[in-house]
Amino acid sequence: MQASVGDVLRFPGRRVGSAEHRAEVVEVLGAGGEPPYRVRYDDGHVTEIFPGPGCVVDAAIRGPADTD
Repeated sequence: MQASVGDVLRFPGRRVGSAEHRAEVVEVLGAGGEPPYRVRYDDGHVTEIFPGPGCVVDAAIRGPADTD
């Protein structure tokens, strides 16, 4: 898995019918976009994670001047 600052990680709910969790990548701690990531959840909670199976990366929309 690779992610960049500004990407959103989506985690499926743990039970049928439960909502997914979303977190924005605020810092990439691994080399070359690899985990671990420092993320901020919608409620403002910030933590470091190694995403597990089922996690999906939604790439941030970047303009022509944006670089990683």
